Amino acid sequence: MSTVLVTGATDGLGRALATRLASEGATVIAHARSEKRGRDTLAELLDGPGDVRLVVGDLASLSAVRALADQVPGRLDGLVNNAGIGFAGDRQESEDGYELRFAVNYLAGFLLAALLRARLEASAPARIVNVASAGQQAIDFDDVMLDDGYDGARAYRQSKLARVAA
Repeated sequence: MSTVLVTGATDGLGRALATRLASEGATVIAHARSEKRGRDTLAELLDGPGDVRLVVGDLASLSAVRALADQVPGRLDGLVNNAGIGFAGDRQESEDGYELRFAVNYLAGFLLAALLRARLEASAPARIVNVASAGQQAIDFDDVMLDDGYDGARAYRQSKLARVAA
């Protein structure tokens, strides 16, 4: 059976996907931003026949993404980059100084895929699925971090276009 890492497995689409995969017998590596939320979700996912494991990491930190990749066990048949931040709220920056939505919705998934690439290739035919949105907007390459005239919806939409363009 397949081993699949699902980021953002504690809520919404990620949680539904992790639950479905576990119910079908897959080994699910469920990502959570916090240990507590992850443990709560894990308790529900363990009801299925699949093996569910928890990995924890804040995708707003590239060093935490690197540590997250180190938590992933050997074989990996799929990576679902699902975790993301919506468009509500003021401009915030990640731990590394990037606009938060761009960091979490794009940079984290891109880095995670790069770090796990060798494991995915060794498990071929493996897949990377980048969950995006119908809401996308052209990227302003003169102001990618949206320092001038910030708009949360624009930040979200640009990050989602970056995710599918990668």
